[in-house]
Amino acid sequence: MVEPTPLSQLTTLGVGGAPERMLVAHSADELVEQLTDLWQTDEPWLVLGGGSNTLATDDEISGTIVLVRSTGIERVDTEQGVVLRVQAGETWDALVDYAVQNGLAGIEALSGIPGSVGAAPIQNIGAYGQELSSVLVGVELLDFETGEREHVRASELGLGYRTSVLKRHGGQPAAREAVVLSVDIILSEAEGGLGQPVAYAQLARALDVELGDRVPLERVRSAVLDLRRSKGMVLDADDRDTASAGSFFTNPIVSEHIARGLPADAPRWEVAAEERPETVIPLDGSEGFVEPPPITSSEPSLVKLSAAWLIEHASIPRGFQLPGSQASISSKHTLALTNRGRASAEDVAALARFVQARVHAEFGILLQPEPVLVGVEL
Repeated sequence: MVEPTPLSQLTTLGVGGAPERMLVAHSADELVEQLTDLWQTDEPWLVLGGGSNTLATDDEISGTIVLVRSTGIERVDTEQGVVLRVQAGETWDALVDYAVQNGLAGIEALSGIPGSVGAAPIQNIGAYGQELSSVLVGVELLDFETGEREHVRASELGLGYRTSVLKRHGGQPAAREAVVLSVDIILSEAEGGLGQPVAYAQLARALDVELGDRVPLERVRSAVLDLRRSKGMVLDADDRDTASAGSFFTNPIVSEHIARGLPADAPRWEVAAEERPETVIPLDGSEGFVEPPPITSSEPSLVKLSAAWLIEHASIPRGFQLPGSQASISSKHTLALTNRGRASAEDVAALARFVQARVHAEFGILLQPEPVLVGVEL
């Protein structure tokens, strides 16, 4: 047990009160022990990693917060690629840097994303044409219902756009209550030091290459970090635009019928059906790899929209603030809600509700928040 620290000092949004109790886990075994003891009681609990995706009330937070500070990267070379088993408390961007420095391709476009490795599969993080689900083998979980440690394959995690069965939506319980202890990913040796084919138009333009071209890993990482900095998405204590939870709203996925009702210049992307194969690649090797079969579906076509475009075209400009509030839309990116220095949790929540209301009134679409909400309602 340590002296509780206010979440305003532990989250990138810089808001949030202190919990009644706080624990720190420096290893997976310690995390298991602490949670097992906690789960024998009825008190509320919350596991916190990097604090980059959390909006918490400024009031005292009931129960116990467990800070995950376990570290370590274990590498195993297999015929299918390089498997990395990464402890949940590792910083995500440090993992990307490790991969790039060791000539491993597959997550270089995910550079600069804040937060911990343990949170990555919960959110199924993605950016600039890459997504964790494309390299995730599985995770080790501590299951709340059984109290058992369990290795779970990626195909069982319900991975989708910024979601999984482990994610709490809008303060609601997750479909599966469990805590990530470690994450297994599989990367490829970068031939000639080149990364995966560039799969995102903005990144291709920044690199001055064509979609599908391959460029050195370090060059991709540098370009992605520059792009994220230009949007205030790389943490910088001297830049208030980075005092945020990153993209506060997810890009909505709607039916093609609804998308057709938007103005012609509204960005939209067809959402392809995906299904991960039932494949397990153990850390000590594998006897084979099964490619996912082609998927056919009679389901209605789905379209992903740009939340940033919807916000901007609902007459909410960059830098917008409600009167008397210390929270504002980022001056660099309309998807980020920022703390200008003295914002309260309610300042941020009120701004989020205003954005939701304006977009819904203008387009009939209710934006969904990405961050975990602790004692806050939108």
